[in-house]
Amino acid sequence: MRYIRPVPSTPVSGPAPDDWSTRHSVLTTAQRTADLINALADDHPAPADVTAVLRAYGETDVGLSPREVTEMRASAALLREVFAAEDTNTAAATLNRLLHAHTGRLRLSSHDGATPWHPHLDRADDAPWAEWLLASSCLALTVLLWDRQRPPGGTCASPSCDNVYVTQGSGPPRRYCSRRCATRERVAAHRRARAQREAP
Repeated sequence: MRYIRPVPSTPVSGPAPDDWSTRHSVLTTAQRTADLINALADDHPAPADVTAVLRAYGETDVGLSPREVTEMRASAALLREVFAAEDTNTAAATLNRLLHAHTGRLRLSSHDGATPWHPHLDRADDAPWAEWLLASSCLALTVLLWDRQRPPGGTCASPSCDNVYVTQGSGPPRRYCSRRCATRERVAAHRRARAQREAP
């Protein structure tokens, strides 16, 4: 992860405004994965749009080329399969396949003392963006599946949306990527039901 800023050597009282552990939690990394998959879903995603997502999650040194975006788009397509899994076994099998084929060995890195120690699955600290996306995302999604024993996310149930989302909490299964999609589908279902009741 090349975007990690140096950590001050003196302790800071209270949470820092740019708290490293919050920016790099498993849930935040999984949400970053979903946001990148959604940003890369267009046929020709603009490097500026993908860069904006990366910067929103703490990346500071981002200068993506069109080729890098194309490579990241291929990684995002592979990761989308995890979100599309219909059950835990399928999600686990998909993650196992991706981990086997596309990641390096688990290792700890502090980026030469510039950051706290943290796990990496990419093959080097300066791995290409597509490899970094696939490896860091697989790690986060694997931990979520392990911790919750269910798929780490899903694909929006709205026929007009193909966004992915991360499942949060232990409530009922989520079906939509956003309240907006859920509301749109509820309104459409209500209108269909009313039209059927009023039909002669």
